[in-house]
Amino acid sequence: MAEITASLVKELREMTDAPMMDCKKALTEVDGDLQKAEELLRVKFGNKASKVSSRVAAEGLISIAISTDSKNGAIVEINSETDFCAKNDEFIKFCQDVSNATLQSRPSDIDSLKNVEMNGVSVEESRSNLVGKIGENISPRRFALVEANGNLFSYLHGGKIGVLLDLSGGNEDLGKDIAMHIAASKPKALDESGIDQELIDSEKRVALEKAKEAGKPEEMLDKIATGSVNKFLKEVTLLNQPFVKDDKQTIQNLLDSNNAKINSFHLYIVGEGIEKVQSDFAAEVAEASKV
Repeated sequence: MAEITASLVKELREMTDAPMMDCKKALTEVDGDLQKAEELLRVKFGNKASKVSSRVAAEGLISIAISTDSKNGAIVEINSETDFCAKNDEFIKFCQDVSNATLQSRPSDIDSLKNVEMNGVSVEESRSNLVGKIGENISPRRFALVEANGNLFSYLHGGKIGVLLDLSGGNEDLGKDIAMHIAASKPKALDESGIDQELIDSEKRVALEKAKEAGKPEEMLDKIATGSVNKFLKEVTLLNQPFVKDDKQTIQNLLDSNNAKINSFHLYIVGEGIEKVQSDFAAEVAEASKV
């Protein structure tokens, strides 16, 4: 039997982007024949896509597409298992292709998106092929389509935070500045009306308990709690937040001085709300070193 060297495994990995241990198994199965091993991995792509679908994917990228007239846009989150995958050129291209296809085809939901055609195949077929090649669970998670009342502006921070902003009035610099501010300050809503009442009630309960523990007089509790809620609302509503580039003015002040209005915004953060699996990195390295 041919010796399966680390350099041979590395070469097959570079050819296929398949996981290291899968490359070693394929080479062992075909007695070290590099070409046959590559073919074997490609044959198994479809099966691999279904095997990894149950694994948690909490990394990935946000991708944005905007029409040339800045009136229609799509923001999409696509997850992967590792940040290593998210930096893969083919994964990056897949994400941009999906956001472009989403903008063009305007699917109604994620299930409909799977059937959208791009580059001659469906999104789902393209995803499945990529899963087979990279060896990770890859999954389009969510998207939003926006028809602007004004003009659309966007901001991406390392592909991990994405903002799509509909702004009337102002200019391009203002649109970019506010989109960047949203990415940095992460508001929950445009104003108070967009904050869930349950969240406000929860904030009030916490404030009351803290005031009681601090020994505040009973007659002061409601006033203290109301003050805490108002402070909370200023922190999480976009119009009330201090502008990141000039904290002496709020976003509302900035808009007023530019005769502008925010119609809506979408803020996506990769993996938000997904419980990540804690892995033993040292053990993974030790396992890989056995190759």
